[in-house]
Amino acid sequence: MKRNALWSIVLLLLLGMLAACGSGDAKETVQGEKESNKDGVLNRIEESKELNVAFEGTYPPFNFIDDNDEYQGFDVDISNEIAERLGVKVNFIATKWDGLIGGLKADKFDIIIGQMTVTEERKKSVDFTDPYVITGSVLVTREDTDNITKLEDIKGKKVGVGGGTTFEEVANSVDGAEVKLYKAVGDYIQDLTNKRLDVIINDQLLISYNIKEQNLPIKIASDILNKDEIGMAVNKGNEDFIEKVNVALAEMKEDGTYNEIYKKWFGTEPLAN
Repeated sequence: MKRNALWSIVLLLLLGMLAACGSGDAKETVQGEKESNKDGVLNRIEESKELNVAFEGTYPPFNFIDDNDEYQGFDVDISNEIAERLGVKVNFIATKWDGLIGGLKADKFDIIIGQMTVTEERKKSVDFTDPYVITGSVLVTREDTDNITKLEDIKGKKVGVGGGTTFEEVANSVDGAEVKLYKAVGDYIQDLTNKRLDVIINDQLLISYNIKEQNLPIKIASDILNKDEIGMAVNKGNEDFIEKVNVALAEMKEDGTYNEIYKKWFGTEPLAN
């Protein structure tokens, strides 16, 4: 009996050791699965064959909805071309400007291609591709205004800009400027034409397009105030995806596709990098 009891104890100990080893292996397997499931954007779009692109969707000529309820614009054409070169389909997601970076960080979309200027502050939250637009901000006034032609002239003036944009930073750099923030560019263009503002600050390409398309009674009143580099924003930790996008963008510029898209919307050659 004693011998049988002893063997029973040994057997139980052996089973316990095997169970412990098995548990360790299981933990390692689960951990390995967790690690392998940490897919980045590139893996995600390669598996789904879809690229989710975010922009405002109300910012012609860059991104907007046409009369057929389809997205059009410079950003749309650039997005479509990049997606084609990556071998995936595009899904466009319209999001308010102040929600773009938050939505990106929450994985609601893969990339922002929506005229976002590369700044040191934004680079703390997201990474950027190589610039896909080089442009700059300008002062815009009514046609009959002739006393606002340089940045310091906005002192004491009512200035309209988009909230959370680099245009806001430019306006606030002048002490004494009465800066009013807006969510939509159309709203502050309207307030300018209706004499509720003295001047607005915005991108020279966008303003030129809107003056031409809508025959607006406003004008570009200054030279470019500051050069902006516009990049595509991606969540941090996706260097492989950014590299793929940069390669596609470089190929577009090399084979002339980029210039064709640029001329289609702006009628001029791109500014040099």
